[in-house]
Amino acid sequence: QVLLVESGGGRVQAGGSLRLSCAASGRTFSRNAMGWFRQAPGKEREFVAAISWTYVSTDYTDSVKGRFTISRDNAKNTVGLQMNSLKPEDTAVYYCAASVRVGVPRAQIEYDYWGQGTQVTVSS
Repeated sequence: QVLLVESGGGRVQAGGSLRLSCAASGRTFSRNAMGWFRQAPGKEREFVAAISWTYVSTDYTDSVKGRFTISRDNAKNTVGLQMNSLKPEDTAVYYCAASVRVGVPRAQIEYDYWGQGTQVTVSS
């Protein structure tokens, strides 16, 4: 059974930082893409960032570029999301996802496994 478990969410003031982590078990994703998505209250889930298994390729949605950094540790089967300069509009449930595909897919349909999500709340 494949399991993705996110951690690191919480409440922070605007301008602060949080680091999310996702641990995968049940299979290795060292040769596959991994990503982060988020869903704000009343909105659809949206792409945040993705990273290829080679570490070479990353992709970010425009609203987080320069503030968020995605990383991965293939030896530990984990993916992280460092979030700096947080804004109230970053408030959402953040989901880790893993794809059996290569590259840095943005579409949710291209991801095969999902975590349960972790809440991030940014207060003004």
